[in-house]
Amino acid sequence: MTDVSSILEGWQRDGIRYVRFELPDMHGTARSKLVPIAAAAGYCEDGLNMYGGAAVLDSRSDVVPGSLYNEETKYADQLLFPDPDTAAVVPWEDATARFICRATWEDGRPLAASPRQVLERVLDVAREMGYDILSGAEYEFYLLNGDRSPLFGGWHIFNPVRFGTHPVVRELLDTLQGVGVDFVTANAEYGPGQFELVWGPGRGLAGPDASYTFKNAVKEIAARHGLIGSFMSKPISGAAGCGAHFHVSLVDAGSGLSLMGDDNDSQRISTVCRQFVAGNLKYAKATYSLMVPTLNCYKRRRPHTFAPSNISWGFEDRSALLRIKGQKLASRHVEQRAPSGLSNPYLVAAGTVAAGLLGIREGLSITIPPSGSVPAEDDPRHEPLPLDPRASLEALEACTPIVELLGPEFVGAWSAMRRYELQRFDDHVTDWERDEYLELY
Repeated sequence: MTDVSSILEGWQRDGIRYVRFELPDMHGTARSKLVPIAAAAGYCEDGLNMYGGAAVLDSRSDVVPGSLYNEETKYADQLLFPDPDTAAVVPWEDATARFICRATWEDGRPLAASPRQVLERVLDVAREMGYDILSGAEYEFYLLNGDRSPLFGGWHIFNPVRFGTHPVVRELLDTLQGVGVDFVTANAEYGPGQFELVWGPGRGLAGPDASYTFKNAVKEIAARHGLIGSFMSKPISGAAGCGAHFHVSLVDAGSGLSLMGDDNDSQRISTVCRQFVAGNLKYAKATYSLMVPTLNCYKRRRPHTFAPSNISWGFEDRSALLRIKGQKLASRHVEQRAPSGLSNPYLVAAGTVAAGLLGIREGLSITIPPSGSVPAEDDPRHEPLPLDPRASLEALEACTPIVELLGPEFVGAWSAMRRYELQRFDDHVTDWERDEYLELY
């Protein structure tokens, strides 16, 4: 409590009146409670109660049977305890700060299916093996009008004019730097109202924490302007999808030095890097559900859209599943290109790192050739990735090594929640079906 107490005292001196206790849910969105700062110290010490099933609600916030934290616990409360490393003033809110929280039951047991705690579990294994991670992400997103229409028309990627189409764009660039998301590049993307911001990497939880903060900030700031900020994979038929490329390197847990490069190697990558890549290739089907979690994600996966469709790797190939990046030894790293814009940054990191650690633990070698004269997506030698969410869920559930690293509690809750969501889709009669069949038949 010493760190937390000093943080709260500093906030009070600076005029902060409210504190948000945030819990990242299965979808990477914030479930939170707002408390007056005078009450925050007590909650920080004793825990702030919240409905225990909040982290495993489906995308409609349905209470999902069989997701472990509902009828199985008699719908008990969890307790939220702040992580002091995540303390930040929320610059787009008045006199408000936030903590990202860890969750336990009343008896102190962690909610092991909570996504941020799933990543903590994997990072603990990495540190036992002598590693930590340095990671960052590139999230594409749309800004839409309140009626869901595009903010502007056209497809002109990298067009600087797009930054002047609405003041919210500049506000995002200015405000995000005040909450620890220090972007290094920003550009308009292909879609009408689509943008991409890139920021520097963070060590351990800090990288995914920045992604979580960024995604929720975009949505909150856009809403203040009457707009919708959306990371949906394919929000507009015929328009560009939203990806979320995840960049990660293993570093020495003690020194923090990168372990991925070797300038004496013919391909300038280390044995550890090869094993990390080999693990991600071997377990690609098992982790794909975490990268591409919804039906809508699969509509982004079309040829020549830079969305990988097979189990492949390479160096300068945007169609490969895994791409080696970094010209300098210290910056050499792996880019996981499967994730969709709506993917959960904690689960993307957990899945990628877990597969990589298994590759190291098993001493794997890369048996798949790197992409050559044609893009990986056009190379018939590469095995396709799962074609639908149920196939990817089955691959995850059947993969004992990945289940053990992520935790059976998480995999059970994730599968129950996702299958419930898919059943709701199956039961829904779409506009396409009515337009196609209603009058004809």
